[in-house]
Amino acid sequence: MSDPELTFAHPEGNVVVRGDYFQALYEVSDFIEDHDVDHVVVGYPLLLDGTEGKSAKKARRWAKALSRQLDSRQLAVTVELLDERMTTVSAHRQLSEAGLSMRSHRPNVDQQSAVVLLQAALDAAARNKTASVGLEG
Repeated sequence: MSDPELTFAHPEGNVVVRGDYFQALYEVSDFIEDHDVDHVVVGYPLLLDGTEGKSAKKARRWAKALSRQLDSRQLAVTVELLDERMTTVSAHRQLSEAGLSMRSHRPNVDQQSAVVLLQAALDAAARNKTASVGLEG
């Protein structure tokens, strides 16, 4: 989640998926509806060379399914895929800087990776907004 000003990303909990990750669509859709979310960033795990592998294809299919699920609920939500390469590395670094031991990273790294990903999206949106304001002036 982000703050209302779209400046800072913060964790809001985890969706636990066991087995078919498409089952998470309902829980995620409920969360989006309950929290009036209008933009969702989905991690897109490209290969290090920037190409789409098996995991990225699954993420793209899941994002499309989420978008269809939200449309069926008549929710106007943008679903965006964002390259998530290196987010786990950044998350581990941030957790270490926060004083957590490597052992305690495991339960927190996915959530922190999501925060890193969303923060990157927020920062990019702010840069684009600043750039477009500069062009208008």
